[in-house]
Amino acid sequence: MYYTYVLLCIGAKLSAEFYIGYTHDLRKRVVAHTSKNVRSTKTFDSIKLVYYEACLSEKDARKRELQLKTGFGRGYLKRRLEDTLRD
Repeated sequence: MYYTYVLLCIGAKLSAEFYIGYTHDLRKRVVAHTSKNVRSTKTFDSIKLVYYEACLSEKDARKRELQLKTGFGRGYLKRRLEDTLRD
């Protein structure tokens, strides 16, 4: 299985950003992010997995990652995760 995932990253000034990626080992990848071993997320104070989708094909997971990185995709995530983002 391949996973497209979304992390909610909160910085020192309480600014929140989505980090969107894909991987074949979701647990290992999330641990890498939270252990500050990924350059793009290591500066954030808080990193939380808030969403993921599973795909049988790596190509499909990568395609979904690219879709979620668009304006439409980020809008979809904000609507989909409305309750999660309120907390």
